Amino acid sequence: MFLVDTNVFLEILLRQDKKESCKKFLDNNIGNLNITDFSLHSIGVILFKYGKEDILQKFVEDVLPTTQLLSLPMELYREVVNVRKSLNLDFDDAYQYSMAKYCGLKVVTMDKDFEKIRDVEILFL
Repeated sequence: MFLVDTNVFLEILLRQDKKESCKKFLDNNIGNLNITDFSLHSIGVILFKYGKEDILQKFVEDVLPTTQLLSLPMELYREVVNVRKSLNLDFDDAYQYSMAKYCGLKVVTMDKDFEKIRDVEILFL
């Protein structure tokens, strides 16, 4: 089971350089994909910023039915702060890490900040 980082989805939605490898990964792992509420909100903020609300609508219709939406339990927000302090990650990466650790998921990302993680499996695309 995978926790897909925000950047993987944005790579496809914004038609960036690695969109094909990201799309291939997602297509090959339907039924094993998870996204955090934080990622969903971040994608919405970015797409709205660029006036691409229609792309967000299509994303919600296409991806969410086959992807589990996860939210970090309130009592684990303390862990996000601890991760920030111990691993020097920004909030979004600390949130993703905490969720992956809590749920026992592999993180799928292109974010090099995850290279310092040792106790959660990271798959770089």
